[in-house]
Amino acid sequence: MPDFELVPLDEAERNTQMIGKRGALMREYIGYIERLKEGHAGKLQGNEGETTAAIRRRLGSAAKYLGKELVVQRVGDQVYFWEEGSPGAPKRRRRRREAKSS
Repeated sequence: MPDFELVPLDEAERNTQMIGKRGALMREYIGYIERLKEGHAGKLQGNEGETTAAIRRRLGSAAKYLGKELVVQRVGDQVYFWEEGSPGAPKRRRRRREAKSS
């Protein structure tokens, strides 16, 4: 007889949607984001053959999946990231929106 267990819906979705190589990469990057502590940033440096653009893209996808907004900055071959609005994090400079005239 099979074993029955109740699991949270988000866990079931995560485990069934993230299969294969792409799913393993997504779980890896989700883990990086979840390990961030308040007031800290993460730093990633790609292995041989991994571009900073790929790392940035994967971080963005993982953050979107988690419903978080990250600030991602590249310095040379390293990628720094932190949660938007995190205490102690540098402020992002944004362009002001122009007011629409009627």
